[in-house]
Amino acid sequence: MTAFNEETTTDESLRRTLGVSRRRFLSTCTAAAAAAIAAPVLGASPALAQGRGEDRERGDDRGRSALVPPHKRGIILYTVRDATGRDPLSTDLPSGFREVFKQLSRYGYRQVEFAGYRQHANAPGGANLETVEGAKLLRSWLDEYGLRAQGNHGFIPGSWPLTPADLDTFKRHLEIANILGMPHMGTGGDPTGSSYRADWDVAADKWNALGAIARREGIKLYTHNHDAAYGFLLDGGPLDDQNRPTRSSGIRKLEYFLKKTDPRDVWLEMDIYWAHVAQYKFHTYTAHDGSQREKVFDPAGLVARHNVRYPLFHAKDGTVNTQNGQGYDMVTFGEGDIDYRTFFRRVGAKNYHNPMIEHDGAPSSTVPGQSLEVARKSYDNLAALRARH
Repeated sequence: MTAFNEETTTDESLRRTLGVSRRRFLSTCTAAAAAAIAAPVLGASPALAQGRGEDRERGDDRGRSALVPPHKRGIILYTVRDATGRDPLSTDLPSGFREVFKQLSRYGYRQVEFAGYRQHANAPGGANLETVEGAKLLRSWLDEYGLRAQGNHGFIPGSWPLTPADLDTFKRHLEIANILGMPHMGTGGDPTGSSYRADWDVAADKWNALGAIARREGIKLYTHNHDAAYGFLLDGGPLDDQNRPTRSSGIRKLEYFLKKTDPRDVWLEMDIYWAHVAQYKFHTYTAHDGSQREKVFDPAGLVARHNVRYPLFHAKDGTVNTQNGQGYDMVTFGEGDIDYRTFFRRVGAKNYHNPMIEHDGAPSSTVPGQSLEVARKSYDNLAALRARH
């Protein structure tokens, strides 16, 4: 198990007002600091870009007060999926994995999380890099631009018990992960879409088995949440006409999953945005005795209690919207209302966690460079987060 020095965290009220603004931290950034984290010139060499990235972190106590250290700043490539999928013969914009890696490195990123291994067929290496040879090519480009692969939202077998074909494919993905140098491999979905304890028991058995296989290959297997996974588990009370429970003990689905899975084999990536949507949506449950009870979700508190189990985060932002049923509208990181400064301070262990910037809606059908611009702005805002003003 990876060791780390967990920083002291303090408990905060679970009833914090929804939508504490993050713009407070942005208002503390001086014009000089903003200039220091400006995007590098597109024509700069990788070596020059890396030097600038280092210089950008030395303006505030040589980076020691940064809540997310420079080497931990990452992005999931789903955010820039239009750029990796773009035809390089039809544009001067970065296209395909290699050119996108180069651009992300210039912005300052040092980590990436894959969302599959396909790109445009005209990009170097061709369309499908989900092979051993493709992984070797990707690894060479990562190394060229000073990037590390932290994980991938890829193949998790659908079968259980595992079919031979699914097991072979899973092992091939583990081999690809090792070639890429990934310490983690995961999925973009929840272990199960069910609300019933019996289904989560089955999911835990499956993930324990898969995680043990991954651990033997030196990989930590992780699952990723959407909002529903932090809803309440149905585990008691009267049964419905299909003999399923209709009420809850108040435990949340992924909290139950944490208890049922082996901490040596199963890991989690918290999507902080969707966890805050869950905080907005799932605050009241019907107890086994039929009473209505309130239990407000505290995402940072859950991570702080299980810090080692959460090596990865998705860091995406949202502005408060109480009219859309979700509580937030997704926006560029650093331009929303989710209080990331407080979140990162509370979870601590900043040299252990790996936050990956994400914005589902970054690609645009009318502004071809938008997703990379979102990536640039997001990096600058992540780098601006400080433990103290």
